[in-house]
Amino acid sequence: MKLETVDYRADDAAQQFVNSLRETGFGVLKNHPIPQELVESIYENWYQFFMTERKNEFAYNVETQDGYFPPSVSEVAKGHSVKDIKEYFHVYPWGQIPEELKGQILDYYRQANEFAEVLLGWVEKYAPSEIQDKFSVALSEMINGSEKTLLRVLHYPPMTGDEEPGAIRAAAHEDINLLTVLPASNEPGLQVLGKDGQWIDVPCDFGNLIINIGDMLQEASDGYFPSTTHRVINPTGERQEASRISLPLFLHPKPEVILSERHTADSYLTERLKELGVL
Repeated sequence: MKLETVDYRADDAAQQFVNSLRETGFGVLKNHPIPQELVESIYENWYQFFMTERKNEFAYNVETQDGYFPPSVSEVAKGHSVKDIKEYFHVYPWGQIPEELKGQILDYYRQANEFAEVLLGWVEKYAPSEIQDKFSVALSEMINGSEKTLLRVLHYPPMTGDEEPGAIRAAAHEDINLLTVLPASNEPGLQVLGKDGQWIDVPCDFGNLIINIGDMLQEASDGYFPSTTHRVINPTGERQEASRISLPLFLHPKPEVILSERHTADSYLTERLKELGVL
């Protein structure tokens, strides 16, 4: 299995992109409309923020899940027993955000959400009619106006050699949401599990946009669009000394959206957060 990069400006970009999602659970786009200089500036500004103790003034809210999550409360991936090696900040427009970072990060949140609606439109357009019929409302409408869509600013610190045995930056997992939109990180490491059981490096050319399917889209499409297992491996050699910043946008439907006969978006999210131990 090979992950191809799709040129957003190509005439058949939408079809290529959806085919890639269907086959691999991932789609990689180049020449997309998210400004590269905005992403680079966010990486630098938030890296500087994570390097200060001020981050601890924004301790996460257990009820609403916004704010700063230190390494001590980092996630344990489903099926794993060791915490990931990372710290992160949950950004919601209504949540706590450092004032000096607020304008820029919310500008990105808005632009990425608008682009995500386009991508969800592509997914729906190139799904078979019997799959389209399963969607309770248009996919793009599911996220329009949603206050649940989460922008996570992740910092994977340099390796120290004192890491817990078996710990990696992000253990193998699937995402909960519809789609995840991720600008290529400033460091490599993201891998996807192929149908043949082999791990494949996701193209991480700086400037690319990486999109993957989450469990909610798998649920809503009755498995037609597969939620794909992925991970972030630890660096080797000189790269061990580098931090890695990552900026995934997790597209969550409005809570009342019906995903399937079994679940609304709210019931599905609650079930998964309990499994992860964050609720």
